[in-house]
Amino acid sequence: MLRDDDAWADMHAPDGFLTAPTALATGIVSAGAIAGAVRASRPALDDDRIPLAGVTAAFIFAAQMVNFPVAAGTTGHLIGAALAAVLLGPSLAMLVVAIVVAVQALVFADGGLTALGYNVLNMAIVPTLGGWAVFVGTQRLLRRSSRAVAVSAGIAGFASVVLSAAAFSLEWLVGASVAVPFDRVVTAMVGVHVLIGIGEAVITAAVVAAVMAVRVDLVAGAQRYGDRLDLPRGGGRRVALAGLVAALAIGAGVAQFAVDAPDGLERVAQDLGFAESGQPHPFASSLFSEYATQGIASPSLSLAVAGVAGTLLTATVGTGVVLLIRDRPRRDTQRSEPSNRAG
Repeated sequence: MLRDDDAWADMHAPDGFLTAPTALATGIVSAGAIAGAVRASRPALDDDRIPLAGVTAAFIFAAQMVNFPVAAGTTGHLIGAALAAVLLGPSLAMLVVAIVVAVQALVFADGGLTALGYNVLNMAIVPTLGGWAVFVGTQRLLRRSSRAVAVSAGIAGFASVVLSAAAFSLEWLVGASVAVPFDRVVTAMVGVHVLIGIGEAVITAAVVAAVMAVRVDLVAGAQRYGDRLDLPRGGGRRVALAGLVAALAIGAGVAQFAVDAPDGLERVAQDLGFAESGQPHPFASSLFSEYATQGIASPSLSLAVAGVAGTLLTATVGTGVVLLIRDRPRRDTQRSEPSNRAG
């Protein structure tokens, strides 16, 4: 949950942290990566995968509203990239997490607009691909079992957070807006995000295990084992509905108990003296800015309404985008081949 004076959270960087050329370059890289992810994910989009993509987006949005303590005066929250990769596969996961980051920036004033390129790169691309690589590598070392899938997902979740922090640090090296040495930034960023990664690991492993207990064939990371994982299977739509209900409960209820303290990137920026380089968000006065609903006096109700609205919005946008990009069956121009008749 964001404090009243916050305009960004954890890896959501505001405008102004990096120079304009760096923001442009990361925007181009991110756009190209997402375009490639769209093309690569199309063949896997079926009637079960589509609702799972939408509810994964909703769950990540809601879970990111919940800041948990990691050290004295510092908090973190789920990134969800590795979780999405294990559930959906890396290509679709990049698209889903990018949708979450875009909705947060455009509707909730969380993360800058010119910073959207490096926020997508650091939250949707680097941790997804890196987390998936760690997941696959870990699986090769472990016995093929449902527990191994969940454990590997947790390790991937931990690694994805550290990789995300390292990515921002490298961007700072080439495009810092203020003179703070790279070695100080990377040490601080990686150090605090190692702690945040522990929470990410626990959440990722728990969610993957829960989905596998209901329908293992929906977990992309488990499909490579075929029938060797003897777990129950159920309706994909029921899984999606249960996930949406859980996301709504988190966004409206659990988020009320989020810890009110600086998070990873914010703490580093404050400690190293570059927090003031962040620029105000152009949508700071929007309806749901900073996850509070304008016009509602009760803080709890204001947060709950924003959480429900954001959860439903990301579910709708995620599902809609996936429906738009999936391959359409081609209509047969010829219903039957002309028969060959013997003369």
